[in-house]
Amino acid sequence: YYQRPWWAHKEPPQRNRSVYRVDPDGENITCVDDQFKQPNGIVGDAKKRILYVADIGDSKIYRYKIAKDGTLIDREIFCSHASDGMTLDSQGHLYITNKDGVSVFNEAGEKVQVIPTGKGWTANVCFGGADRKTLFITASDSLFKIRMKHSGLSNE
Repeated sequence: YYQRPWWAHKEPPQRNRSVYRVDPDGENITCVDDQFKQPNGIVGDAKKRILYVADIGDSKIYRYKIAKDGTLIDREIFCSHASDGMTLDSQGHLYITNKDGVSVFNEAGEKVQVIPTGKGWTANVCFGGADRKTLFITASDSLFKIRMKHSGLSNE
């Protein structure tokens, strides 16, 4: 919850800026990590049981292992960058958005590419298209699409 000037309500639905887990039946909501300044982006790989969370307020991306019971374990700083939106490709690359455009990181947390948008802020990124090889990027007042070599991650 990040209050916007045009919102009528002023109270957040939760007390802390945290990451929550919702049980598959939707009945229980559990805080799984409350050690953030301002968590914003989140993406996971169900097959590898990995979750990435961006703390845009602290300019860090955290990586967790997801335990069999759904809890998050082995929290580590994956890279020290701010991010808004995030996505993963089929090769395990993490794509994050920020003022630079889209930055791409390998599984070791090394930046391997930057896709500049030329805009003040790049907000979101996702793969789409029939073969999931089109990268869609929203940045300020623009929408970009780029044909990619690798497809987006499918958790099916």
